[in-house]
Amino acid sequence: MKKGVASKLLLSGMTGLILLLFSFPFIWMVLSSFKTQVDIQAADRFFKFTPTLQNYSAVFTQYDFMKYIVNSFVVALGSTLFALVLGVSGAYGIARYKMQGIGLTILIARIVPGITFLIPWFVIFNKLEMIDTYAALILSHMLVGLPFIIWIMIPFFESLPLEIEEAGFIDGCSKIKVFLQLVIPISGPGIITSSLMCIIFSWNNFMFSIILSGEKTKTLPIAVFNFLSYAEVNWGGLMAAATIITLPVLVIALVAQKYVVNGMAAGAVKG
Repeated sequence: MKKGVASKLLLSGMTGLILLLFSFPFIWMVLSSFKTQVDIQAADRFFKFTPTLQNYSAVFTQYDFMKYIVNSFVVALGSTLFALVLGVSGAYGIARYKMQGIGLTILIARIVPGITFLIPWFVIFNKLEMIDTYAALILSHMLVGLPFIIWIMIPFFESLPLEIEEAGFIDGCSKIKVFLQLVIPISGPGIITSSLMCIIFSWNNFMFSIILSGEKTKTLPIAVFNFLSYAEVNWGGLMAAATIITLPVLVIALVAQKYVVNGMAAGAVKG
């Protein structure tokens, strides 16, 4: 009994320590976003300070942050939409027709560092005069997010009972009709899970955006990076901007965690 209590206390302590390690940077960031530059740099004012919205006001009035938010939404939603169209249908084909070689090739493409794709993309988009366009960012984010969708959806489709599709064929449905009207509707958790992963990847992406975007299509991570300079770091603005970037991802994760867990669990049945 005592050994069991000690194990629970140890487990609770380790859980608390892990939560503290993960949450401390976020708590520090949010608190700092409501402080002045002086309060942020004063170690004894971690909790004791007079809150101010000056940093958030400056982010939207001086740095035109709303434009970068719109850019990030356009790129994230556009790349996710195109990746879903290609990825879901591709994953279904790989799962049903046992094309494991293609699946393995896609996995290798995902493992390869992103910088490997970045240079060819820059050369191609530069030749086509597509740098600083939504199309270049959407395509680059889509091609990296696509393997996420395919590898989440392959085991999900493999776990679906074939009897459902066979019933559709018996009723005279074509393969496309069975896929669109029977398979897609019951694949909601997997599609939602892969979509969220794709959106979060695109929302946080820095490497492709800093090379392929410009003044017209600059996304949020690049806008935040601009708060850093050799002469001075605007810590208050930086923390406010970082909080604005983190908030949508956090809300998505909290609201959709049930779907993500269900989607991962469903996909893991045969994975």
